[in-house]
Amino acid sequence: MSDKPAPARPTVDLRLLTPARVALGRSGASLPTRPLLDFTLAHARARDAVHAAFGSAHLVAGVRALGLAATAVSSRAADRRDYLRRPDLGRQLDAGSAAALAEVATAPRQLAIVIGDGLSAAAVHAHAVALLQNLLPLLGEDEAVAVGHVVVASGARVALGDEIGAILGARMVLMLIGERPGLSAPDSLGAYLTFAPKPGLTDAARNCVSNIHKAGLSYDEAALKIVWLVREGLARQVTGVTLKDESADRAPRRIGTDVPK
Repeated sequence: MSDKPAPARPTVDLRLLTPARVALGRSGASLPTRPLLDFTLAHARARDAVHAAFGSAHLVAGVRALGLAATAVSSRAADRRDYLRRPDLGRQLDAGSAAALAEVATAPRQLAIVIGDGLSAAAVHAHAVALLQNLLPLLGEDEAVAVGHVVVASGARVALGDEIGAILGARMVLMLIGERPGLSAPDSLGAYLTFAPKPGLTDAARNCVSNIHKAGLSYDEAALKIVWLVREGLARQVTGVTLKDESADRAPRRIGTDVPK
């Protein structure tokens, strides 16, 4: 073993490895002008992402272009103000949407997909349809997972997918939703999976694949994780804290195979 000391790595090198705000320097007792302006811009982008208008019609058209049936619905949050102040309203369909969804519900399918604006419509606009393009071929491999209706939901919280999945009679629901914007990622998409969806479930019943954006998890990586969780969740008939993501180590189980005791 050599006694030669390891070469010093200046702290400033960390800026090449992470979007986190490190080694910003200082001007007297304050930040230099450039890092301060960068912070202000990032904060403005995060706020804009929260308040951005949701293009549900555009997303419905994008989903239909992939060959899937799609319907637009709304939660009980009448506007963005209600959505931010009353999270409970974002977890329930409004009466008209619930009735309309019940009318278009066909034979129950294994998987229902919900696209919701969440806290970043910008993330959904940027990534949801592109992620579906990568995900659908994987779901169709081997023992195909039957995808039912795709629902585009305005004013949506994650738990809104539980009511939607129950109305559609889906064995599992996949919710693609905009995550809370951060100062380095205002357009991060999350994917939440819930087996046997029904109103009243908690986050302990879900699995999450998060941080899907250009500087985070790629569409290919996210799709592989999601399809593993879908197939394992359907095979084991469970999601949440009892289903650990082992997609990097194991191949997905074929649907309908027995689970070892």
